[in-house]
Amino acid sequence: MECRLGCGACCIAPSISSSIPGMLNGKPAGVRCVQLNENNLCKLFGHPERPAVCHNFKACSDICGNTNEQALTIITELEQITE
Repeated sequence: MECRLGCGACCIAPSISSSIPGMLNGKPAGVRCVQLNENNLCKLFGHPERPAVCHNFKACSDICGNTNEQALTIITELEQITE
């Protein structure tokens, strides 16, 4: 599956423990990453300072659903059950 540009669910719903430029202690679940622009695109995409966890995430229908809203719901639920 190709990532839906402008979705941003993977940059909002999950917690990220890795340091992110502008969020040195990572980010809590449900908090928008500071590197997500107004179009829900990663400002670090393709740059070496992008965290490995972000680089390694691959979109798939089980996680991303069929819509941006489904992706946010699914990733939020997964985050909650794995706390």
